[in-house]
Amino acid sequence: MKISPKSFGKIEDEILSLKKEKNAIILAHYYQHEEIQDIADFIGDSLDLSKKAQQTNANIIVFCGVRFMAEVAKILSPQKTVILPDINAGCSLEESCPANKFEAFKKKYPNHIVLSYINCSAEIKALSDIIVTSSNAAKIINTIPKNQKIIFAPDRHLGNYLNKVTGRNMILWNGACVVHETFSEKELIKLKVRNENAKIIAHPECPENILNYADFIGSTSALLKFTSDDDTKKFIVATEPHIIHQMKKNQPNKEFLVAPGNDGSCSCSTCPYMELNTLEKLKNCLLEVAPKVNIDNELILKAKKPLNEMLKLS
Repeated sequence: MKISPKSFGKIEDEILSLKKEKNAIILAHYYQHEEIQDIADFIGDSLDLSKKAQQTNANIIVFCGVRFMAEVAKILSPQKTVILPDINAGCSLEESCPANKFEAFKKKYPNHIVLSYINCSAEIKALSDIIVTSSNAAKIINTIPKNQKIIFAPDRHLGNYLNKVTGRNMILWNGACVVHETFSEKELIKLKVRNENAKIIAHPECPENILNYADFIGSTSALLKFTSDDDTKKFIVATEPHIIHQMKKNQPNKEFLVAPGNDGSCSCSTCPYMELNTLEKLKNCLLEVAPKVNIDNELILKAKKPLNEMLKLS
Protein backbone atom coordinates (compact mmCIF):
# COMPACT_ATOMS: atom_id res chain seq x y z
CA MET A 1 0.00 0.00 0.00
CA LYS A 2 1.44 3.36 -1.05
CA ILE A 3 1.10 6.25 1.36
CA SER A 4 -0.65 9.52 0.50
CA PRO A 5 1.35 12.68 1.22
CA LYS A 6 0.48 14.70 4.34
CA SER A 7 1.94 17.61 6.27
CA PHE A 8 4.61 16.70 8.80
CA GLY A 9 6.42 18.23 11.76
CA LYS A 10 10.14 18.95 12.17
CA ILE A 11 11.30 15.38 12.91
CA GLU A 12 9.32 14.01 9.97
CA ASP A 13 10.85 16.62 7.67
CA GLU A 14 14.33 15.62 8.88
CA ILE A 15 13.53 11.97 8.14
CA LEU A 16 12.31 12.80 4.63
CA SER A 17 15.43 14.88 3.96
CA LEU A 18 17.75 12.09 5.15
CA LYS A 19 15.81 9.53 3.13
CA LYS A 20 16.26 11.55 -0.05
CA GLU A 21 19.94 12.25 0.65
CA LYS A 22 20.75 8.58 1.18
CA ASN A 23 18.44 7.12 -1.51
CA ALA A 24 16.55 5.11 1.11
CA ILE A 25 13.09 3.58 1.17
CA ILE A 26 11.04 3.26 4.36
CA LEU A 27 8.98 0.07 4.62
CA ALA A 28 6.55 -0.30 7.51
CA HIS A 29 4.31 -3.06 8.79
CA TYR A 30 0.66 -2.38 9.67
CA TYR A 31 1.51 -2.95 13.36
CA GLN A 32 3.81 0.08 13.57
CA HIS A 33 2.97 3.33 15.37
CA GLU A 34 0.60 5.56 13.39
CA GLU A 35 3.24 8.25 12.80
CA ILE A 36 5.63 5.68 11.33
CA GLN A 37 2.92 4.31 9.04
CA ASP A 38 2.20 7.85 7.86
CA ILE A 39 5.80 8.63 6.89
CA ALA A 40 6.55 5.27 5.24
CA ASP A 41 6.90 4.92 1.47
CA PHE A 42 5.08 1.61 1.61
CA ILE A 43 3.13 -0.27 4.26
CA GLY A 44 1.86 -3.80 4.14
CA ASP A 45 1.81 -7.26 5.64
CA SER A 46 4.75 -9.66 5.60
CA LEU A 47 4.11 -10.86 2.04
CA ASP A 48 3.65 -7.35 0.63
CA LEU A 49 6.81 -6.14 2.34
CA SER A 50 8.87 -9.15 1.19
CA LYS A 51 7.95 -8.41 -2.42
CA LYS A 52 8.63 -4.69 -2.07
CA ALA A 53 12.04 -5.32 -0.48
CA GLN A 54 13.01 -7.47 -3.46
CA GLN A 55 11.79 -4.96 -6.04
CA THR A 56 13.13 -1.65 -4.71
CA ASN A 57 15.87 0.34 -6.46
CA ALA A 58 16.81 2.17 -3.26
CA ASN A 59 20.32 1.75 -1.88
CA ILE A 60 19.11 1.54 1.71
CA ILE A 61 16.05 -0.28 3.05
CA VAL A 62 14.79 1.06 6.36
CA PHE A 63 12.57 -1.64 7.79
CA CYS A 64 10.08 -0.41 10.36
CA GLY A 65 8.89 -3.68 11.73
CA VAL A 66 10.62 -6.45 13.65
CA ARG A 67 13.98 -8.09 13.11
CA PHE A 68 12.87 -11.15 11.12
CA MET A 69 11.22 -8.83 8.57
CA ALA A 70 14.45 -6.87 8.12
CA GLU A 71 16.32 -10.17 7.78
CA VAL A 72 13.98 -11.17 4.94
CA ALA A 73 14.78 -7.90 3.16
CA LYS A 74 18.52 -8.60 3.53
CA ILE A 75 18.18 -12.21 2.36
CA LEU A 76 16.22 -11.19 -0.75
CA SER A 77 18.44 -8.17 -1.49
CA PRO A 78 21.87 -8.98 -0.01
CA GLN A 79 23.52 -6.19 -1.99
CA LYS A 80 21.35 -3.60 -0.21
CA THR A 81 22.03 -1.99 3.13
CA VAL A 82 19.17 -2.91 5.46
CA ILE A 83 18.69 -0.99 8.70
CA LEU A 84 16.21 -1.34 11.55
CA PRO A 85 15.34 1.55 13.91
CA ASP A 86 15.72 -0.71 16.97
CA ILE A 87 17.75 -3.90 16.59
CA ASN A 88 16.03 -5.28 19.71
CA ALA A 89 12.67 -5.39 17.93
CA GLY A 90 12.32 -9.17 18.03
CA CYS A 91 9.31 -11.47 17.85
CA SER A 92 7.84 -13.92 20.35
CA LEU A 93 7.25 -16.45 17.57
CA GLU A 94 10.88 -16.23 16.49
CA GLU A 95 12.03 -16.61 20.09
CA SER A 96 9.77 -19.64 20.59
CA CYS A 97 11.66 -21.62 17.97
CA PRO A 98 15.44 -21.88 18.61
CA ALA A 99 17.27 -23.31 15.61
CA ASN A 100 19.12 -26.06 17.50
CA LYS A 101 15.93 -27.39 19.11
CA PHE A 102 13.99 -27.18 15.86
CA GLU A 103 16.73 -29.04 13.98
CA ALA A 104 16.49 -31.88 16.51
CA PHE A 105 12.67 -31.81 16.20
CA LYS A 106 12.92 -31.97 12.41
CA LYS A 107 15.11 -35.09 12.57
CA LYS A 108 12.28 -36.97 14.29
CA TYR A 109 10.21 -36.70 11.10
CA PRO A 110 12.55 -37.68 8.25
CA ASN A 111 9.86 -38.05 5.58
CA HIS A 112 8.39 -34.60 6.16
CA ILE A 113 9.02 -31.32 4.40
CA VAL A 114 9.17 -28.14 6.47
CA LEU A 115 6.85 -25.20 5.94
CA SER A 116 7.80 -22.30 8.15
CA TYR A 117 5.77 -19.20 8.83
CA ILE A 118 7.77 -16.13 7.87
CA ASN A 119 7.76 -15.05 11.54
CA CYS A 120 10.95 -16.96 12.29
CA SER A 121 14.70 -16.45 12.27
CA ALA A 122 16.98 -16.73 9.24
CA GLU A 123 18.34 -19.94 10.79
CA ILE A 124 14.86 -21.52 10.83
CA LYS A 125 14.28 -20.40 7.25
CA ALA A 126 17.51 -22.17 6.29
CA LEU A 127 16.09 -25.39 7.78
CA SER A 128 12.85 -25.03 5.81
CA ASP A 129 11.66 -26.11 2.37
CA ILE A 130 9.07 -23.37 1.85
CA ILE A 131 8.30 -20.17 3.74
CA VAL A 132 4.68 -19.04 4.01
CA THR A 133 2.77 -16.03 5.29
CA SER A 134 -0.76 -15.87 6.65
CA SER A 135 -1.75 -14.43 3.24
CA ASN A 136 -0.52 -17.34 1.13
CA ALA A 137 -0.14 -20.36 3.45
CA ALA A 138 -3.37 -22.17 2.54
CA LYS A 139 -2.79 -21.60 -1.18
CA ILE A 140 0.76 -22.98 -0.97
CA ILE A 141 -0.26 -25.99 1.16
CA ASN A 142 -2.89 -26.88 -1.42
CA THR A 143 -0.18 -27.12 -4.11
CA ILE A 144 1.63 -29.84 -2.15
CA PRO A 145 0.63 -33.46 -2.86
CA LYS A 146 -1.76 -34.84 -0.23
CA ASN A 147 0.56 -37.75 0.53
CA GLN A 148 3.47 -35.45 1.37
CA LYS A 149 3.85 -35.14 5.13
CA ILE A 150 4.52 -31.66 6.51
CA ILE A 151 6.05 -30.05 9.59
CA PHE A 152 4.70 -26.54 10.25
CA ALA A 153 6.58 -24.05 12.42
CA PRO A 154 6.60 -22.02 14.56
CA ASP A 155 2.96 -20.95 15.24
CA ARG A 156 0.74 -23.77 16.53
CA HIS A 157 -2.42 -21.64 16.32
CA LEU A 158 -1.87 -20.72 12.68
CA GLY A 159 -0.88 -24.32 11.99
CA ASN A 160 -4.05 -25.61 13.64
CA TYR A 161 -6.16 -23.21 11.59
CA LEU A 162 -4.41 -24.26 8.38
CA ASN A 163 -4.94 -27.94 9.18
CA LYS A 164 -8.66 -27.22 9.43
CA VAL A 165 -9.01 -25.20 6.23
CA THR A 166 -6.78 -27.46 4.11
CA GLY A 167 -7.74 -30.85 5.58
CA ARG A 168 -4.09 -31.66 6.34
CA ASN A 169 -2.59 -33.14 9.47
CA MET A 170 0.65 -31.20 9.71
CA ILE A 171 3.00 -31.76 12.62
CA LEU A 172 3.05 -28.48 14.56
CA TRP A 173 5.88 -26.81 16.44
CA ASN A 174 4.59 -25.49 19.78
CA GLY A 175 5.08 -21.74 19.30
CA ALA A 176 2.68 -18.81 19.64
CA CYS A 177 2.40 -15.04 19.27
CA VAL A 178 2.30 -13.20 22.60
CA VAL A 179 -0.08 -10.58 21.16
CA HIS A 180 -2.71 -12.93 19.75
CA GLU A 181 -2.74 -15.08 22.89
CA THR A 182 -3.81 -12.14 25.05
CA PHE A 183 -7.39 -11.92 23.75
CA SER A 184 -10.02 -13.14 26.19
CA GLU A 185 -12.92 -15.32 25.03
CA LYS A 186 -15.05 -14.21 27.99
CA GLU A 187 -14.42 -10.49 27.40
CA LEU A 188 -14.88 -10.88 23.64
CA ILE A 189 -18.35 -12.37 24.24
CA LYS A 190 -19.22 -9.46 26.55
CA LEU A 191 -18.12 -6.94 23.93
CA LYS A 192 -20.10 -8.73 21.22
CA VAL A 193 -23.24 -8.73 23.39
CA ARG A 194 -22.89 -4.96 23.84
CA ASN A 195 -22.32 -4.55 20.09
CA GLU A 196 -24.49 -7.24 18.55
CA ASN A 197 -24.36 -5.75 15.03
CA ALA A 198 -20.56 -5.69 14.96
CA LYS A 199 -18.63 -8.32 13.00
CA ILE A 200 -15.65 -9.98 14.65
CA ILE A 201 -12.58 -10.18 12.42
CA ALA A 202 -9.50 -12.11 13.52
CA HIS A 203 -5.97 -12.95 12.48
CA PRO A 204 -5.31 -16.72 12.24
CA GLU A 205 -2.51 -16.41 14.82
CA CYS A 206 -5.33 -16.19 17.39
CA PRO A 207 -6.14 -19.33 19.41
CA GLU A 208 -9.03 -21.48 18.22
CA ASN A 209 -11.34 -20.32 21.03
CA ILE A 210 -11.14 -16.78 19.60
CA LEU A 211 -11.35 -17.81 15.94
CA ASN A 212 -14.55 -19.73 16.70
CA TYR A 213 -16.37 -16.40 17.12
CA ALA A 214 -14.92 -14.70 14.04
CA ASP A 215 -17.11 -13.68 11.12
CA PHE A 216 -13.96 -13.36 9.02
CA ILE A 217 -10.42 -14.72 9.48
CA GLY A 218 -7.48 -13.44 7.47
CA SER A 219 -4.05 -11.87 7.25
CA THR A 220 -3.63 -8.18 8.10
CA SER A 221 -4.07 -7.18 4.45
CA ALA A 222 -7.13 -9.44 4.15
CA LEU A 223 -8.67 -7.96 7.30
CA LEU A 224 -8.07 -4.47 5.95
CA LYS A 225 -9.71 -5.33 2.63
CA PHE A 226 -12.68 -7.00 4.33
CA THR A 227 -13.47 -3.91 6.40
CA SER A 228 -13.56 -1.87 3.19
CA ASP A 229 -15.58 -4.34 1.12
CA ASP A 230 -18.13 -5.41 3.74
CA ASP A 231 -21.25 -3.31 4.37
CA THR A 232 -21.02 -3.72 8.15
CA LYS A 233 -20.53 -0.42 9.98
CA LYS A 234 -18.85 -1.77 13.12
CA PHE A 235 -16.05 -4.30 13.59
CA ILE A 236 -14.36 -5.95 16.57
CA VAL A 237 -10.72 -6.42 15.59
CA ALA A 238 -8.78 -9.37 17.04
CA THR A 239 -5.23 -8.57 16.00
CA GLU A 240 -2.56 -6.01 16.89
CA PRO A 241 -4.56 -2.74 17.09
CA HIS A 242 -2.25 -0.44 15.12
CA ILE A 243 -3.81 -1.78 11.91
CA ILE A 244 -6.96 0.10 12.88
CA HIS A 245 -5.17 3.29 11.80
CA GLN A 246 -5.38 2.15 8.18
CA MET A 247 -8.91 0.84 8.62
CA LYS A 248 -10.06 4.25 9.87
CA LYS A 249 -8.25 6.03 7.03
CA ASN A 250 -9.92 3.79 4.47
CA GLN A 251 -13.35 3.83 6.13
CA PRO A 252 -13.71 6.95 8.32
CA ASN A 253 -17.44 6.39 8.76
CA LYS A 254 -17.06 2.92 10.22
CA GLU A 255 -16.32 2.04 13.86
CA PHE A 256 -13.51 -0.26 14.95
CA LEU A 257 -13.30 -1.82 18.41
CA VAL A 258 -10.25 -3.64 19.72
CA ALA A 259 -10.86 -7.18 20.97
CA PRO A 260 -10.23 -7.07 24.74
CA GLY A 261 -7.77 -8.89 26.96
CA ASN A 262 -8.49 -10.61 30.27
CA ASP A 263 -8.92 -7.34 32.14
CA GLY A 264 -11.51 -6.14 29.63
CA SER A 265 -9.17 -3.57 28.12
CA CYS A 266 -7.26 -3.51 24.84
CA SER A 267 -3.96 -2.25 26.25
CA CYS A 268 -2.37 -5.70 26.36
CA SER A 269 -2.80 -6.42 22.65
CA THR A 270 -0.16 -4.01 21.32
CA CYS A 271 3.04 -5.75 20.22
CA PRO A 272 5.85 -4.83 22.65
CA TYR A 273 8.44 -5.47 19.93
CA MET A 274 6.77 -3.32 17.27
CA GLU A 275 6.42 -0.57 19.89
CA LEU A 276 10.21 -0.27 20.17
CA ASN A 277 10.47 1.58 16.85
CA THR A 278 9.88 5.34 17.17
CA LEU A 279 10.26 8.38 14.92
CA GLU A 280 13.37 9.44 16.85
CA LYS A 281 14.99 6.03 16.33
CA LEU A 282 13.94 6.12 12.66
CA LYS A 283 15.67 9.48 12.21
CA ASN A 284 18.82 8.29 14.02
CA CYS A 285 19.10 5.07 12.04
CA LEU A 286 18.97 7.05 8.79
CA LEU A 287 21.49 9.57 10.12
CA GLU A 288 23.95 6.87 11.23
CA VAL A 289 22.94 4.19 8.69
CA ALA A 290 22.75 1.82 11.65
CA PRO A 291 21.95 -0.58 13.19
CA LYS A 292 22.57 -2.70 10.11
CA VAL A 293 21.16 -6.17 9.56
CA ASN A 294 24.09 -8.44 8.73
CA ILE A 295 23.71 -12.11 7.81
CA ASP A 296 26.41 -14.61 6.91
CA ASN A 297 26.56 -15.25 3.15
CA GLU A 298 26.18 -19.01 3.55
CA LEU A 299 23.08 -18.50 5.69
CA ILE A 300 21.66 -16.07 3.12
CA LEU A 301 21.99 -18.70 0.38
CA LYS A 302 20.27 -21.37 2.49
CA ALA A 303 17.46 -19.09 3.68
CA LYS A 304 16.84 -17.53 0.27
CA LYS A 305 15.84 -20.81 -1.37
CA PRO A 306 12.61 -21.39 0.66
CA LEU A 307 11.77 -17.66 0.40
CA ASN A 308 12.06 -17.83 -3.38
CA GLU A 309 9.82 -20.91 -3.34
CA MET A 310 7.22 -18.86 -1.49
CA LEU A 311 7.44 -15.96 -3.95
CA LYS A 312 7.20 -18.36 -6.89
CA LEU A 313 4.08 -20.02 -5.47
CA SER A 314 2.37 -16.82 -4.27
